[in-house]
Amino acid sequence: MFEMKSAVHRNVLLAGVAVLAVITIAASAPEGNPSVNLPVTQLQYKGTGVTDGVHGELQVAPAYGDLAHGPHGTFVKMPAGFVSPVHTHTGDYYAVVISGVGANGLPGSTDVPLPVGSYWLQKGGEKHVTKCISSNECIFFISQTTKFDYLPDTMMK
Repeated sequence: MFEMKSAVHRNVLLAGVAVLAVITIAASAPEGNPSVNLPVTQLQYKGTGVTDGVHGELQVAPAYGDLAHGPHGTFVKMPAGFVSPVHTHTGDYYAVVISGVGANGLPGSTDVPLPVGSYWLQKGGEKHVTKCISSNECIFFISQTTKFDYLPDTMMK
């Protein structure tokens, strides 16, 4: 049995376990692909065009699949202080907090801080707001059995 050296080690372990649980639960990675090892230093983030108008834009890096076309696992980088406009997605997705402290909830709801290792399930078609409430950027891992879309709610800000 190993001993945890610090809260940081515990949080990193929890995040890793949570990511594995989400991947297992969603079971959306295509079969027949070879095993993969992807060091964090090799993640290739690209802009999405989604912004809150203040803190910059969301960036994404693929783990597996293609978020624009079907089942995928994707890392999402959100700037510190970012608050998404009210929006929906067509499909459900699972998210795990890899770094920072996020929040995800109905418009106007009280934030529930989601530190490293936390997860949420976002139901498709449900209006919500996603935030990075920490002083450092947030990184989330999302797993989805459908393509990802971002549908701004033009009726509610």
